[in-house]
Amino acid sequence: MNLGIVYATLAYAAWGLFPLYFHQLAGIPALEVVVHRTVWSLVFVLGVLLVRRHWGWMRDVVRQPRVLGAFALSALLLSGNWLTYVWAVQNQHVVDASLGYFILPLINVAMGYVFLHERPRPGQWLAVAVAAAGVLWQTVQTGRLPWIALVLALSFGFYGLLRKVASLGALEGLALETILLAPLGLGALAWWSWQGQGVLVQGDAPSIAWLLLAGPLTAIPLLLFAAGARRIPLATLGILQYISPTLQFALGVWIFHEPFQMARLAGFGLIWAALGVYSVEGWLAGRK
Repeated sequence: MNLGIVYATLAYAAWGLFPLYFHQLAGIPALEVVVHRTVWSLVFVLGVLLVRRHWGWMRDVVRQPRVLGAFALSALLLSGNWLTYVWAVQNQHVVDASLGYFILPLINVAMGYVFLHERPRPGQWLAVAVAAAGVLWQTVQTGRLPWIALVLALSFGFYGLLRKVASLGALEGLALETILLAPLGLGALAWWSWQGQGVLVQGDAPSIAWLLLAGPLTAIPLLLFAAGARRIPLATLGILQYISPTLQFALGVWIFHEPFQMARLAGFGLIWAALGVYSVEGWLAGRK
């Protein structure tokens, strides 16, 4: 279990520090970053599968159109989530992105009720209601919905819902998703290169090197998370998941110096209170 906590902590810490990486790519359009991330993630994952000689699952998947369809949808959700996140980091919205991942656990509770017919406990409903009040407060203060946070939370929430009922593990699932996205990604890279555009043609060596890092930086945290999730209770995993948005929030405020009015702090305070209720309720339920 202690090793599982280390694996999960490293995974969430890596995700929380992602803004530092994408900030290095601020001069590259978000769509191009996501295309490179898809292609180089596929290359890295296929390399891992080759080393492990783990190919048998592909034969089974090819014979199951419903599984392929589900993973095609999850791949689109994942790429949309990536695109929104990269754009947010590049346009000084790291704090807004962190808000999305703060409310994600509570979005998952609501999705479990709607789509999986789960029965949330009263304490979980209270947490969802308090978080909804926090989002409403943010909307009133800014005059608009916190759309970045909601897009990130909903896209990854639906992605998690699809992966929850899927039959593949983290490595195999990422491999299949990137395989399904690869034709689009490779086609885009070929078109940009033919037009004399894109980093592969116009970029310098450091920019290309940063993009090549997207493969291992995407796959390794997923593998660490999968290894950790198998070893520790769900309640512990639920507490550790706040490492990622906490680090993102800290980077946005103190490293990237994004504007953060004190009025918004009340909205974040409500959401943090909701997460506190959610965590304590889950811990007590686990003890029982």
